Amino acid sequence: MKRTPPKQTSKKRPLPPGPGRPKGLPNKTTRALKEAILLAAEGVGEDGKGKEGLVGYLKRIALREPKSFCSLLGRVLPLQLQFDRNPITDAVLDELRIQAERHRDARFHSEGGGYGYEPSLH
Repeated sequence: MKRTPPKQTSKKRPLPPGPGRPKGLPNKTTRALKEAILLAAEGVGEDGKGKEGLVGYLKRIALREPKSFCSLLGRVLPLQLQFDRNPITDAVLDELRIQAERHRDARFHSEGGGYGYEPSLH
């Protein structure tokens, strides 16, 4: 049997890389995932039926999963420096504070709170 020599591949130089994605612009998958997460949270809302949209959902998380909400808050607090205060955002923040206090008080009493008792933060 005769062996045929392997075919020679052309030794072209690879093309230089293109400009790529502009700096700071997330890739399409990341962008699509973020949009889907926001739409899902907006659809669930505070009551599971979309009440108050995304803000309602975040209020729900703040009440039911305060540890997770605090973690989220820690990620966005640096953005607070660029936060424009207005009557709407002030009202939302006030409502979140009120709800957090109610949740803390209800939890305190449900855990047998009383004189000299401090509920755990866990």
